[in-house]
Order: sequence, then structure tokens, then C-alpha cells
Amino acid sequence: MMVRLGVFILWLIHLLPFRVIVALGNGLGVILHAVGKERREVAHTNLKLCFPQMAEAERDKLVRAHFRMFARGLLERTVLWWGSAQRIRKLIRVEGVEHFEPIKHKSSILLTPHFVGMDVGGQWIAQETDTVCMYAKQKNVYLTKLLKDKRARFRNQKLYSRQEGLRPILKGMKEGHPFIYPPDQDQGIKDGAFIPFFGVPAATMTSLPRIAKMTGAVVVPSITRTLPGGQGYVLTFYPAWENYPSGDDVADARRMNEFIEQRILEMPEQYFWLHKRFKTRPEGEPPLYPD
Repeated sequence: MMVRLGVFILWLIHLLPFRVIVALGNGLGVILHAVGKERREVAHTNLKLCFPQMAEAERDKLVRAHFRMFARGLLERTVLWWGSAQRIRKLIRVEGVEHFEPIKHKSSILLTPHFVGMDVGGQWIAQETDTVCMYAKQKNVYLTKLLKDKRARFRNQKLYSRQEGLRPILKGMKEGHPFIYPPDQDQGIKDGAFIPFFGVPAATMTSLPRIAKMTGAVVVPSITRTLPGGQGYVLTFYPAWENYPSGDDVADARRMNEFIEQRILEMPEQYFWLHKRFKTRPEGEPPLYPD
């Protein structure tokens, strides 16, 4: 019941002017930072690891800014879920569309790391072409269905749970659909390797080069920047990676991490620092996050 009430409140929020939603998101971020001790500590730990030379005051400022951006993403998502296609498109400026056009109806991989605006870019892409992507099941069945339905509200988006594995993804790609792939969370080491991320060994999936090899897909990175105030977003497509895959999965995964690092340095407050990126540790090394 509480979940449905929360969804109803979110639906009401989408009716507000975008600038008001942004202001509410900033305010919510201040509250979440104050009450979210566990995630606040996760963010501080991540930043200490990735930017060891950063002063404590600067790190605290960055964590506060990230909470505001994170909360903005939560509330602004209401426009993605219930707003018209026209309203969504008015909020998004697209750069590098010439890199997207040649592959939007082909077997390709849209590399989409976890920045707060990630879903915004995904909804613009979903209005342009059919895609395949993965989603994480939630503990609440109603919420899982809602998230899945809202992400697939335009055209014919095919979403598969992580539990279904890669087989349906590969099938969809072979039918000519781009794969929206967020590769940068800790999924363990079973299908990956420890690859440096800002110099710290991070459990990194090596699926990207393997999928590219199996399907012949090109990799086109896609990053969405959230702009200040009510200015909206900038979705940027980057040139398709050349000589990828190289035949060395570890080197290819390192190339992916380096690309993500470069984008983080451009807008550090917008990367998803609340995730326990370094939860999986090399054998014998102690955990980095509190129990």
C-alpha cells in the first residue's frame, strides 16, 4: 500500500513545471544526505579510494552535490515515466547524433555508464529505435513491473532480467536491435576480472568485448549530462570505438574503465557514487565498506 501511495505522489510531481521538480529534487537531496548515513559513508569511501589527494572538505562538498543530483534524478524520472514524448524531447539536447544514426537499427552496443541522467538518454533513444536491455528485479513485484513498463513505454523495447542471462540479449541484437549496456557496477568476478578503476582493483565485467565479438557489434558510448536548474540535459554520442574488441578481454575492459574515468572527471558529482563499486575484493584483501 505504501509503495502505491509513493507512486501516486510521484505521478502528481510529474504534473509540476520542470524547474519546480528540479527544486524539489535539490531539497530532497539535502534530506537524503542528512538521513542516509550508510549511503553517505559508501560515497565517502568511494571518493577516498578514487581521489585520495582530495581534501576532506572538498570530498564532503562533492558528496552533498551528488546527493542533490541523485535525488533530482529520482524526481525528474517522473517526467520520463508519465510525461509526453514531446515534453521529454524538449528537455534534451543531443550531440554527436551522427554517431548514433548509422547504428540505431543494427546490432550495436550503446555503452551507457551509471550517471544520474542515464535513464533520460535511454528514453530519448527509445523514441528513436527499438532496443534490448537488462533490468534488475526489485523486491516488490508491483515496483518491478512499474519500472519495466515505464522503461518500455515507447516503441518496442525488449527488457530482460539479469537472471535470464545474455541469450535473449544476443537474440535481440541479431535481429538488429541496439543493446543499451550499463557495464560499471560490481557484479562479482565470475564473468570478469579485477581491472583498475582510478587505480583501485574493481570487479569489472569483461562481457563488452565478448558480446561485441559474438555479434560483430560496434560500441558507441552514450553519456547524458544533467544541466543546472531547469535547463534539462545533454545526451552525447561518441564515435564508435575502433579496433574493438582487440582480442584481449582484460585490455578491452581497461579501455572501457578509462573511458568512464574520463567522463567522471568532467562531471564527478553526477556519477553514481552510492553504489559499492569495490565490494568484491581480491583474495585476501579486507572489505572496504562497513558491514
